[in-house]
Amino acid sequence: MVAGNHEHAALGLMDLRWFNPWARAAARWTGEQLDQGHRDYLSGLSLVRVIEDATLVHASPRNPDEWDYLISPEDGLGVFGDFATRLCFVGHSHLPGVWSVGSGGPDHAGRLDAPEAQVRLDDGRRYLINVGSVGQPRDRDPRACYAIWDREARSVAIRRVQYDHTAAARKILAAGLPRALAERLAHGA
Repeated sequence: MVAGNHEHAALGLMDLRWFNPWARAAARWTGEQLDQGHRDYLSGLSLVRVIEDATLVHASPRNPDEWDYLISPEDGLGVFGDFATRLCFVGHSHLPGVWSVGSGGPDHAGRLDAPEAQVRLDDGRRYLINVGSVGQPRDRDPRACYAIWDREARSVAIRRVQYDHTAAARKILAAGLPRALAERLAHGA
């Protein structure tokens, strides 16, 4: 795990004015729910972590504490010099996608919306992979999205699964959080 902007916001480590009003309310609410053990755990998370040949970072490997969004082909392709591993996994935009560079030139697959998208990790290429979002998807697909890196098969699967977003929305409303946070779950927006 790595820390992201919402963890930092809930811990009071960043200015909440950076957030829209809904996210600001969620960050404040989350901060109020944390006991000291949770605070200690979240405070111990780094912004960047390297595991074998993969870099994990919430937003961008370039200045991770600036929370840049990697969305366009240029956004992703521009940060390959900012990580030394073969793979880099990000998630901040909540939009699953893949950038790669190698002898065949640069490539970008910007919308991975099949129930399971398989990324084959070819020799001689490096990859930046946005794993999507289990919660609060933003690509108009309400299913939870996550990735599985299979080192032996040399692949990354981007998977989508249904979940009870209606129940999640009810819990958001019951907590007194903004209605927009609940309503967006059904639309993946």
